[in-house]
Amino acid sequence: MNFKEILTNIARAIVDNPDAVVVEETIDGDDIELVLTVAEGDTGMVIGRHGRIAKAIRQIMKAAANTCGKHVTVEIR
Repeated sequence: MNFKEILTNIARAIVDNPDAVVVEETIDGDDIELVLTVAEGDTGMVIGRHGRIAKAIRQIMKAAANTCGKHVTVEIR
């Protein structure tokens, strides 16, 4: 399963400038760290009110990772 592609597609659907979405992936065994970077004006859209959208994105990614026995962390910059 390509977690980087999943996160990229989710982020591009949310932001106003989808071309500025960049996801960096670091894999260490079963641990996967994804760093999501968006345009400066789109950061609020990805985080949402009180962090609700960011929390939902993290939950989706963790649920997808659990199906493969992996552990995913998502950082938003």
